[in-house]
Amino acid sequence: MTQPTNDTEVSIVGLGPMGSALAQAYLDKGRSLTVWNRTQGKADVLVSKGARRASTAGEAVAASPVTIVCVNDYPTVYQVFESVSAELRGRVLVNLTSGTPEEARTASAWADERGFGHLDGAIMVPPPLVGRPEAVFLYSGTRDVFDRSRHVLDDLGDPRYLGADPGLAVLFNTAMLEMMYTTVNGFLHAAALVGASGVPAAEFAELALGWFMPTVLDPEGLAEQAPNLDEGVYPGELGTMEMNMNALEHIVRTSSEQGVDTGQPRLLKDLAERAIARGHGSHNYFAVFEVFKADAGGRSAR
Repeated sequence: MTQPTNDTEVSIVGLGPMGSALAQAYLDKGRSLTVWNRTQGKADVLVSKGARRASTAGEAVAASPVTIVCVNDYPTVYQVFESVSAELRGRVLVNLTSGTPEEARTASAWADERGFGHLDGAIMVPPPLVGRPEAVFLYSGTRDVFDRSRHVLDDLGDPRYLGADPGLAVLFNTAMLEMMYTTVNGFLHAAALVGASGVPAAEFAELALGWFMPTVLDPEGLAEQAPNLDEGVYPGELGTMEMNMNALEHIVRTSSEQGVDTGQPRLLKDLAERAIARGHGSHNYFAVFEVFKADAGGRSAR
């Protein structure tokens, strides 16, 4: 068994593009750092800049009170750390590996059984932004573990603690990624729609992104609706679901006329139809929220 040395402030396990960015951020902040990767050569540049290279994962864990892991998936986390759980006892493992809320909860229970602190996290920025003050990192798990690790987490950016449920960080991350993909898909489909009549995407973007998005889809306006979602209140004075159905039907028909794929607008139309079938025809479009909640089973993560 590797004997604890506690000679660096933080260890990084996993030196892919993101893990290397995490390590570089610590070196830039003057932290003493130990690194380990199964392919040893990936540590060469970091070692040349002052990082300490561990020969094993156990040695990396034993070197620091906090170890950050950033690998491909949760099975890899277990593969790397199961054999060195004794070295982890009494220490903290911050898991920045992508996965699902249930995987995060299972990992937390696994850590509890072995006597070490576990914090699950999600990185909300690309590698070049790691270490900047505006770089948001989400964390969830035991508050005491977060507080014990805060001194090193601050160096990576803006740490946001979401709560004791270990699955919250990855859940928030997944939800915001869905927002990103659906927003991008909306723009791409819209650009294809006008592009079918010879309008360049750059010309469309000037109006769609320069005016429509920030004015009509104002984030502050969406935020004002959030309390109504919590209360299930969808006043239809300024527009009902049935009125929106008319617009959605036009989008489907126009897509077909333009020779553009109709799958996305048909999905939107289907959601509105389901909301109307649930009795929300006289409510506003935000009542689609009730359709999305229908299969959630009333689960609360908090």
